[in-house]
Amino acid sequence: MLLAQFEDITGLGLKTLIDGDASLNVVATDVPHSGLVPALTDTQPDVAVLNFGSLASAQELRDLHNQFHDTHLLVLANRPDTTECRQLLSFGATACLAKNTEARDVLHAIHLASRGLQVMPSGILEAAPATGPDLLTMREAEVLGLLQTGRANGEIALELGIGVETVRTHVRRVYRKLGVKTRRELRSGSAHG
Repeated sequence: MLLAQFEDITGLGLKTLIDGDASLNVVATDVPHSGLVPALTDTQPDVAVLNFGSLASAQELRDLHNQFHDTHLLVLANRPDTTECRQLLSFGATACLAKNTEARDVLHAIHLASRGLQVMPSGILEAAPATGPDLLTMREAEVLGLLQTGRANGEIALELGIGVETVRTHVRRVYRKLGVKTRRELRSGSAHG
């Protein structure tokens, strides 16, 4: 497994926890955000434990998932809510946990993630419906990323290999889910979804 760089106390706790489990083999540790892609490429771990706070966006997680299909991504976040966890899972995370999760639960999640099973913080599954209005699909996330770079619908359609009307449908859904009405609002960061 690969362990990304975390805040001092969190990183130290994770290292101690993982070192105490003889069945876990750590191939890289304290990997800074800028070194994630090279480290994942070189080590090809079964599981990578990522610090959500170091990611530029959830879309970056999707990119890592797309590039490293065989690595299960376990994401630790400060206080992920239901929508955030579901979003991370839809973007390719195998597990989403709060950084204050109990040690035994983190180890359990690592073992489950290594088998490809999805894990969310306890209570999240019971507290939320299976889907939420703010949850973007993978395709909507791709469209969102291209919208944020200023691409026109025709350019997005060409890049994704889909029709312009399909792009328009995805754009409408993205706007609705993020609570914006225009591309300008979307790019200015005034979305509250």
